[in-house]
Amino acid sequence: MTENTSETAPDAEVSALLRVLDGQRRHVLGTLDGLDEEALRRPVLPSGWHCLGMVQHLALDVERFWFRAVVAGDEKIMHGLTSGDEAWNVAPETRATDVLDGYRQEADLSDAVITTTPAGAALAWWPHDLFGEPHLHTLRDVLLHVITETACHAGHLDAARELIDGRRWLVLT
Repeated sequence: MTENTSETAPDAEVSALLRVLDGQRRHVLGTLDGLDEEALRRPVLPSGWHCLGMVQHLALDVERFWFRAVVAGDEKIMHGLTSGDEAWNVAPETRATDVLDGYRQEADLSDAVITTTPAGAALAWWPHDLFGEPHLHTLRDVLLHVITETACHAGHLDAARELIDGRRWLVLT
């Protein structure tokens, strides 16, 4: 007799994708470990972004936007979304630890959405004004998109860190 795994497959798939996303989140934070306030705010590329701005972008424009607004349809989040480059701008009085902790908190809130949503679940909301017709349709699609974006930005942070103090993040496993 063949076991019906259709009920458990989405949970296993979501768990696997979440493990990959968690690895990228750890990469982001690990790359910045040990940098002081000044270094975290130092732009090292011609575009002028700095590490704290990148982390705040990941917290607000990636974690909060894709999981709480798009996947879960949280009305408060949808109406409070930043536009343009606002998330990249960290106020001078904002402490670095607050930005880093904010990223951790947004990841935890995202995880609450992710772990209670089947991989194939339709999205609750789509930002037509930003992206036109949907190109992502399920939690699975959003997870893959966010994994890709987080990995890309982790690479940006790797380059910034090496320019700041020469340290390189190497993942051997």
